[in-house]
This record gives sequence, C-alpha cells and structure tokens, in this order.
Amino acid sequence: MNTQHLAFGHFEFIAENGCLFRDNRPVAIGARGASLLAVLLSAQGGVVSKSALMDAAWPGLAVEESNLSVQIAALRKLLGPASDGSGWIVTVPRVGYRFSGPVESRTDAADSGWHAQTSSIPAIAVLPFENLGGDAERQYLADGITDDLIMALVRFRWFRVASRGASFTRRNGSSDQQSIAHELGVDFLVDGAVRHAGDRIRISVHLADVAKGATVWSEHYDLQVAEVFAVQDAIAERIAAAVEPELLLRHGLQVAPHTGNITAWDLVRQGTFHFHKVTQSTHLMARRFFREATELDPLLPEAQIWRARVNAGLIAYGWTDNPAADGKEGLDAALRAIYLDARNPYSHYALAIVSAYTGRADQAILAAERSIELGSSFALGYLVLGMARLFSGDAAGARKPLARGLELNPHDPQNGVWFGLLMLALLFSGDVESALETGRTALKARPDWPALLRIQACCHAAAGHREQARRFATAASDFPEAAGDALGPFRDGNKEWATRLDELLREAEL
Repeated sequence: MNTQHLAFGHFEFIAENGCLFRDNRPVAIGARGASLLAVLLSAQGGVVSKSALMDAAWPGLAVEESNLSVQIAALRKLLGPASDGSGWIVTVPRVGYRFSGPVESRTDAADSGWHAQTSSIPAIAVLPFENLGGDAERQYLADGITDDLIMALVRFRWFRVASRGASFTRRNGSSDQQSIAHELGVDFLVDGAVRHAGDRIRISVHLADVAKGATVWSEHYDLQVAEVFAVQDAIAERIAAAVEPELLLRHGLQVAPHTGNITAWDLVRQGTFHFHKVTQSTHLMARRFFREATELDPLLPEAQIWRARVNAGLIAYGWTDNPAADGKEGLDAALRAIYLDARNPYSHYALAIVSAYTGRADQAILAAERSIELGSSFALGYLVLGMARLFSGDAAGARKPLARGLELNPHDPQNGVWFGLLMLALLFSGDVESALETGRTALKARPDWPALLRIQACCHAAAGHREQARRFATAASDFPEAAGDALGPFRDGNKEWATRLDELLREAEL
C-alpha cells in the first residue's frame, strides 16, 4: 500500500489517517483540524474556498462560518510560525484560505505486514489479566478490565494495538515474553492481575519493554469496585505516557471518561463474556445484559456499542425471528454510541457492522473507513470495510482490508466469517489459487464450521479439483448447523455470484 506523507517545515502529515508529526513526534490534532489541513495541503498553495473547507470538516452538516474561523485559528496556533516568522495559513479576504510555504510530497511503499508500519510508532499488546481469586463467576471482571484497556489504548492513534482476539489466545500459552511479543509483532506488553474480595478489588499492572527486557512501569491499586472506572482511565494514560512520555505532558491528552455507573459497567462486562462464546443462547443472554445496561445508564457508550454488535450478530447468524426489529435496535444503538463517543473506533465499527447486515453497504463503508481513521491498527475496522465492499459487489476492493484485518486479528472466535469472506473476495476477483491458500489457513482457525467448509468445496470445484471438492462438501454435511453462514447480504446484493456458488456446490456434492 502506498501512503502519502506531506512534509513542511518541521512537520510531516499523513493524510490517510490524519496523523501529524513534528520532528518525528506525534502532535495532537483534532479530526476537523486534520480534515482542514489535508485540504489546504493538497491544494498546493492554491486558494481553497470557505465552502470547500466547511464541506471537508463538517460533511453533510449545515454549520455557521464562525465555526470555520475557530478551527482555522486553532490550527494556526497548533502549527505556530514558519521559519521566517510568517504564518502557514493565509486568509484570502471574502474567498477562503491558502497554505503558504513549500510542501514536499513523499510516498512510502509498504507491504501489508505488521512490521512494515513506521518504526517510530510503537506496537503494544494487552494480555488477559489473571483472575487470582479463582472464582469462575468473577472471570468476566478480569476479562472486562483487559477489554477496556485495549479499547482505551486504541484511542491513541500513535499506538499500534494488538487486537483482542490475538491477545486472548495467549491466556494459557507460553509465559515467555520474547516469544509472545514476536508472535504478536509488538514492542511492549501489558499484563496484570485482579483479586476480588468482598466489595474491594486489587488490580496489579505491569508494562514491559520486551526488546530491552526491562520493566517500564508497574503499579497496583487497592480500591472499591465502584472506583474501577477512574483507575482504568488512569492506567491507560500511564501506559501511553510511559511509551511516549512527552505526549500527555505537553498536550494533556485524555481518554474519554466513563459515566461512573458501576452496575451498568458490570452488566456490560457480563454481556461481553457471553458474547464471545458465539452461540445463539449466549448472544441472546448477552443482549439482555446490554439492554439492561443501556436502560440503567443511557450515557454509557460501551453499552450502546455492544448492543449494536450483538444485534448484528443475531442477524448474521440467523438467530433472530425478527431481523427488521433487531436491525433497527442495532442501528439506533450504534448511532447513539457515536453521539456519546464519536472518537471511539468501536462506535463507528458498530454502525458499520449493523449497516452491513441491514442492507446499507454504502453507510457501512463510510463508517468502517472512519473507524480506521480513528485507529490505524483497528483490525475490526479493516474487516468490516472488506465485508461491506464485498457485499456491495466490489470483490477486488474487499481483498486488501480483509487480509489486513485478519493479519492484525488472527485468532478471533468469529474469524470463520472473515476467512470465508476473504475466500469469496479472492474467488470472485479471479484468484482461485489464493482463495485455496487462504482456505488452508482458515481450516486452522475453524475446522468445524460448515459454512466455511462449503466455501472450500466451491473453491476446489472452481479449480477443477473434484475429489477435494467432494471431500469438503461431505465434511460440511457431517457437522451440525449451529449457525447461519452470515452471507445473507452477499447473496441479496450479488445474485449472479450467489447463483455461481450454488452451481459450484452442486458440482462438489455430485
């Protein structure tokens, strides 16, 4: 993938994700400031009208011109003066603004590998916190704190954060930090433990620089359960500050605070614990927890995010008797999550996944792109972007984001769906051999999912491998159908492809 870097003075700007660097150090810039800077730089010294700038910063919204003036003033203050003392942004009276000064365009060619990212941006993984009490009913609390730290760190766009699926596969694996970091492709590891006693809880956290074999920071907290919110925010900030010490000190960057309702937070944690088991009964149970949490605390964005996600899952796997009602509930929850926390990549992912399963592929693509803009290492954003493109009929355009998402998130319990989608994208963009190669990897992740086995059979049939096609088709019929194949929108939007799949499967079954 080619990424364009625009350099001026001591600054470098990556238009693709809105990241701004000064002397190779990240600078905190808001989403609207980044949008305005991207338009001004791309004009190459030309005048950009006020209307064009307002369309870039507030797409689809009617706002007063004074809002633009405020954002331009903030951007000027952030950039400071040029080397000659003049301003970088010049006002053109009654017309708009232009960027003053030389801008150098650089294009870096990078492959899709994790290590191909800019080396100055650290990679970090949060390993599952240990439940020291041994009480199985309290396991969700340790998992919940791990989840919250991952979500909090994703907000810092200068981090690459390993996905939840990748992190949680290390729960009972090797304890060697060097091998874990190598497998996950990260520089830093966060681990910890939770001990629960009555209404009190002790949280221990440890941050290690694996390459140096050194502890960067460690701390423990003894507190009331009701104080967990503030501590999680503090832990996320301390981790960020330890990796890049000057960022939080200079700019006062904050993680979005929780609303403080401990009961609602606990309900969400119990819901996510059931959600990740991926069965019809656990999804329905998870939704009950999420619904109760949203009723108890309407201002808790996490409750709305998960409520949207679980409704999308129920539709995708065919576990609902009323997809229209569940789709509306999911869309309402996702939009509410964005209203409550628009800077959270998970909010936009929630909208994307629900939109994909309610026939709104265009909206899903926009929401997925926004989630990636907010978190460049956000695996789910890439995966749902590929899904939405495939559902819209763009098989070729679905390949890269699906492959990238699976690379970042290789061990998610629901990867059977994503692998199946990538195989279909490869098949219908004319690359059957790559589809079969992906299929071999997919079998390691989900050898027991009938839908994935049927896609394997179709790919082998397309390649003329009759014996292998028949073997996979037979194997698919030997497993119980615990869930649907999550391909409803694919079939509805691509009738010719759906017909071709049916033909290939019939060939495989003969």
